[in-house]
Amino acid sequence: MLSDDVNRYISLRRVLGYKLVKVERSLRAFAFFAIGRGDTHIRAASVLAWLETVACTPGARARRLTDLILFARFLHAEDSHHEIPQADSTRSQQKRPVPYIYTPDEIARILDTAGKVRRHKSDLLRRPLYVMLFGLIAAAGLRVSEALTLRFDDIQPGGVLHIRETKFRKSRLVPLHATVIAVLEHYLRLRRRCAGESEWLFPSIQDKQLCPTTVNYAFRSVLRRAGIAPERSRQPRVHDLRHTFATRVLEQCGVERGTVARHFVALSTYLGHSDIRNTYWYLEATPQMMADIAAAAEMLVGESVA
Repeated sequence: MLSDDVNRYISLRRVLGYKLVKVERSLRAFAFFAIGRGDTHIRAASVLAWLETVACTPGARARRLTDLILFARFLHAEDSHHEIPQADSTRSQQKRPVPYIYTPDEIARILDTAGKVRRHKSDLLRRPLYVMLFGLIAAAGLRVSEALTLRFDDIQPGGVLHIRETKFRKSRLVPLHATVIAVLEHYLRLRRRCAGESEWLFPSIQDKQLCPTTVNYAFRSVLRRAGIAPERSRQPRVHDLRHTFATRVLEQCGVERGTVARHFVALSTYLGHSDIRNTYWYLEATPQMMADIAAAAEMLVGESVA
């Protein structure tokens, strides 16, 4: 059955290092839909019908269609009765969204506003939690998912974070600046008093792992109250705090080729990138003054893939 095929496909790709949380959810939903139509194999007509029910935007449709095409190719290699849906050739190529680079003043306003978010009378942790969460992402360049999966045991002596099995199942140690350590220690004292026995560093009201959707909603509310980029049709994201961290680090590395190389290697490791070319991408979002760094770094990237 298609549901068993989904299990095999997801298991195989996870062995290769992919997480596929959203992909698994989408493929299971499609399999349930297709089985309800009496399908035993992937049918292009069923794919199109399913997309009409779940994809509200062109971007969402494109992502789900791509996931299904890859899944269909996998099954078609075993059984030619599976149909491979056609890619939507009329849509423009999806581009990586251009990150919003926050100014130091904007980050300060975000943290100040987060300290004033609305909370329940019994929830004394909510304000300091969001201040610490957004501040930690901005100060250490963490992915949102990495911050939300932190447990008490992940805080090592000396203010070092143990980031466990993130993208491609890589783990790393992230040392924090002394100023961040001081704020984190203050938060931990309050956290132990207010959040019971939960193991999560940033727990939900129910003492479970905080949901990314809840965090995104809270962040959008903070941006609106802080008056950050109100003229933009696409609001800045929490993840843009990570982009801002990377950009500010690169701005400090100068233009000397050896210095650029050392900064890129160090930053790539710190951010948990699997390839230094992913770090090089951050230059696209920097001011014009980064042109010299880009030229020097391009030589480094060329050598790394040679």
